[in-house]
Amino acid sequence: MKENQLPHADGSSRLISDREENTQIQRVALYAFLINLGLVGIKVALAYFSASLAVAASAVDSATDSAASLAVIGGLKLSARRSSAFPYGLYKIENVISVIIAIFIFVAGFEIATRALSSPEQSPVITPWILGWLVAGVLINLFFGRYATAVGRRTESPALIAEGRHRQVDVISSIVVVLAVALSYFGVEIDFFGITIDHIGAGLVVVFIAYAGWELLSDGMRVLLDASIEATALAQVRQIIESEPMVKEIRWLTGRNAGRFRFIDTFIVMRTGDLKKAHAISEHIEDEIRKQVPHIERVVIHYEPQVLRDQLIAVPLADMTGKTSPHFGEAPCFALVRLRLADGEIERQEVIANPHTTVTKAKGIRVAEWLVNQRVDALVVREDLHKKGPAYVFADAGVEVRVSGDEHLDQVIASFRT
Repeated sequence: MKENQLPHADGSSRLISDREENTQIQRVALYAFLINLGLVGIKVALAYFSASLAVAASAVDSATDSAASLAVIGGLKLSARRSSAFPYGLYKIENVISVIIAIFIFVAGFEIATRALSSPEQSPVITPWILGWLVAGVLINLFFGRYATAVGRRTESPALIAEGRHRQVDVISSIVVVLAVALSYFGVEIDFFGITIDHIGAGLVVVFIAYAGWELLSDGMRVLLDASIEATALAQVRQIIESEPMVKEIRWLTGRNAGRFRFIDTFIVMRTGDLKKAHAISEHIEDEIRKQVPHIERVVIHYEPQVLRDQLIAVPLADMTGKTSPHFGEAPCFALVRLRLADGEIERQEVIANPHTTVTKAKGIRVAEWLVNQRVDALVVREDLHKKGPAYVFADAGVEVRVSGDEHLDQVIASFRT
């Protein structure tokens, strides 16, 4: 369990953990800026000495990456700040940064495309050390991209994930540049209406840049427009809520991202009219969500008591003829009867086998838990379950337990109609 998932009234442990994550994310962003700055210097020098358009395109790409990395560092520092003017936090700054990076990428792509369409001023001059430095740049991007992606996924930082994705595209585009330069070095020449290998390399870099920019732009805009959190996380939250026996129904459940943090909002119907108990249940649900789902910033649970229009009644039976069983856990089967409260009409009636008749230990508790999972509202038994395990299970789930001497199912149903 991660520390930032532990619920605390003052939020102290949560803040400590988030601060550590923010420090790590900012440190990786600083590394990205320094690496980009170094690559810019190397590629500008290589472009100057080689006169290669493809290398110049790669240098422009790294220059925009440096500017974007600088924006990332500033944005990450701002996103971690708390402000009363922004009660929902400044977390979306990370997503704004992703959009800004995408814009930088498109600008770089346009600049490179413009140069690729123009005629070269001179033929590239390629030497072995130019090739060596370009290969070194590819390896730097490859390993740092994997590192940034791993940290981004662990911390769920969209800025670092964006950085890692962009590095992956940079690796591919850099390989294209290396191939174009290598072909020039080995004397492989192509001149098709003024289009050379150098032009082709620069053009392919533009394609990779456009692809990376579109991915970052679409992902960033989804969050800025309050798109729902990923389906798997929302399904996990729903499962946690539905596992609470006192929850009768989930009216609606929504969630959104802000940066790497998640905000959950839900409306549930509970099997109790006791506000104090309902509040305690909602707090328990919130704790479970925070424990099981990472990076939950806020959980808002609206709840109301169940308004009964019908009632699902469970009755232990001795046989399929409707004779009631004097024993709860030992009953071979149970009748489940859905009764409409307005007029006492039976909406649905079925008899299902008790799946726990062969259990030797805690049989009554297991049968009780099974009936709770069937969402029964009331249980009618002939034996008194007071102060027994099943009684506590039913009490926690808000299931009404009645003790009756009726020996047939019809008599039990008639007692509910009166």
